[in-house]
Amino acid sequence: MRQLVYYVASTLDGFVAGPRGEVDFFSADGDHMQAITEQYPETVPVHFRTMLGIDPPNRTIDTVLEGRGSYQTGLDDGVANAFPHLRHFVFSRTLAPDVAPGVEVVASDPVERVRELKLEPGERIWLCGGGEIAGALRDEIDELAIKIYPVAIGAGRPLFGTAGFAPSHLTVTSSRTFDDGVVFVHYTRG
Repeated sequence: MRQLVYYVASTLDGFVAGPRGEVDFFSADGDHMQAITEQYPETVPVHFRTMLGIDPPNRTIDTVLEGRGSYQTGLDDGVANAFPHLRHFVFSRTLAPDVAPGVEVVASDPVERVRELKLEPGERIWLCGGGEIAGALRDEIDELAIKIYPVAIGAGRPLFGTAGFAPSHLTVTSSRTFDDGVVFVHYTRG
């Protein structure tokens, strides 16, 4: 069965974005970027691949999932499909089904669709964000890979949205601290 990995950036206080979707406090500079890009080359958006002149092959991920808010961030920057090298799903009840070539809009239950995807042959499935879709899919997440940035913002969009109180114990499988202060922690369901 395929695994769902929630690979995301977070603040020290557990937010994936500011109250209005701000993410400019997550720096792309620093020594953490090269190491993480080498581990997860699939997660490099097409506009950065083009800008950097790189085309790293997919290693362990072949599908990406996004919620409407995360997807909107790319649309606002003029990027309708940041991941054409992956099978791309956006969960939304408001987007047109033909929003962009290579992007499949899913208006139905995300849990049901993810369970179907997990049964298909293929590599791991990456939950790109955001917090609301992660909250809806929390029980389906097999791995959690968090880039924790050395910044606290006080308020914003939580790592698991408004999922509510439901303790879930995970096992740390690796942890690495970079010189730029970013801590990359990888968890699995224990």
